[in-house]
Amino acid sequence: MNTSAVLEACRSLRILVIGDVMLDHYIWGEVNRISPEAPVPVLHVMRESHTAGGAANVALNLASLGATASLIGTIGDDEAGTTLARILEATAIDFSRCNIDPAVATIVKTRVIARTQQLCRIDRETTRHGYALEARANLDAMLECAVAETDAVIVSDYAKGVVTQALMDRLIALADARGLLLAVDPKPSHHLSLRGVGLITPNRHEALELAGLPEPGPGEAYPLEAICRSIHAAFAPKLLVITLGADGMALSRAGKVEHILATAARKVFDVSGAGDTVIATLTAALASGASAVEAASLANRAAGVVVSKMGTATATPEEILSPLQPEFSA
Repeated sequence: MNTSAVLEACRSLRILVIGDVMLDHYIWGEVNRISPEAPVPVLHVMRESHTAGGAANVALNLASLGATASLIGTIGDDEAGTTLARILEATAIDFSRCNIDPAVATIVKTRVIARTQQLCRIDRETTRHGYALEARANLDAMLECAVAETDAVIVSDYAKGVVTQALMDRLIALADARGLLLAVDPKPSHHLSLRGVGLITPNRHEALELAGLPEPGPGEAYPLEAICRSIHAAFAPKLLVITLGADGMALSRAGKVEHILATAARKVFDVSGAGDTVIATLTAALASGASAVEAASLANRAAGVVVSKMGTATATPEEILSPLQPEFSA
């Protein structure tokens, strides 16, 4: 399949995203002086913007590809939750199964940007147990119904509380029973068992953590082969895709490195949300019938688009098909 064929096939897919739902808030401005009160810059605010973050950004990326996305997570009954709901409604993302809880705050990440430079990030969230889904009535029935209506499932774990071992065990069983692809963007500090999932997409640091290996020292090579062997021994995913930043993307099956793709990025302004783009595009492409290499190539191209933009972003089929992005074919 070539790029166009895969993207066209994605339009008929229904994909379920479960995980930590967030609102990304941006304050944009300029800095022209240092505060007389403390050695910090003074930002003159020019504008503010909001977009979906975390698991909601994964769903947004799927919608941008043309797939039908549904979302399960926890949202607070607050102003941020209302803003996030408007964004999801505008992109036709079904969030009717999200838990709207007045007892918690919608997770918000506020990034303060001076032109193209991020000055700081401000996080607002409740304790982890507040976002868990386990206390929700009829959770098993709701999950079973949601999985029955989808072509693939993505778990987006930011370790904020939604993704638990009990939830993972249930999803693995449901996906296995229906023969569906279950993809996980992991948070290694969570120490969850992921054995039985179809796809795991850590970045280079997360892959080291999953493998139980230390960061390489100065001048030492990144131990890619050892990482792939260790992750396979621990979790046995059908496909492991490690994003390597400027070094591209590595594909591994059965503990062996099968392919390394050079990065498709021409310029990098902001890597926020790039992992969301990768797992969304990979999952959609694999579910549409693309091979692992074709799916990874498409995800690589999509990630190259989003990192060239400031702020959490998505990639449209038109952007992915741009002549500036390298083509692939079977």
